[in-house]
Amino acid sequence: MSSSNLPYRPCVGIMLFNQDGNVFVGKRIDQTVEGWQMPQGGIDKGETPEQAARRELLEEVGTDKAEIIAEMEDWVTYDLPEHLVGVAFKGKYKGQRQKWFALRFTGQDGDIDLTSHEPEFSAFQWVSLEALPDLIVPFKRDTYKAVIAAFRNLG
Repeated sequence: MSSSNLPYRPCVGIMLFNQDGNVFVGKRIDQTVEGWQMPQGGIDKGETPEQAARRELLEEVGTDKAEIIAEMEDWVTYDLPEHLVGVAFKGKYKGQRQKWFALRFTGQDGDIDLTSHEPEFSAFQWVSLEALPDLIVPFKRDTYKAVIAAFRNLG
């Protein structure tokens, strides 16, 4: 299926830093091949990117104990691999157009509840910025490198 006529899905991404400067990643439940990723999700109709980031944090991480400390100026896009076009995102999108936010976690690990909403992650860990690109699927690596570059000084 050709992706050239499909739009990008408007989405937010969250780089959540703990007090040690490490970043939250969750292990995906639905795709064992995907492994670990930072929280991300679609922007609902009538919602600002900041509102979407706060909602996604609550839904995916199960806490609102965080404050926004930075926002990437530019939107970042990535294309799905051809074998996922027409399959992922109910076949409506060729990839994602993301607005990324950096947040500082103000709670404790015990405040994180991956089951508080429809679970997307089966486990989580805090990792260094340097470790992030190796944990993500290849088609998202350039996106993660751009986010790391934008927020490197915040950890």
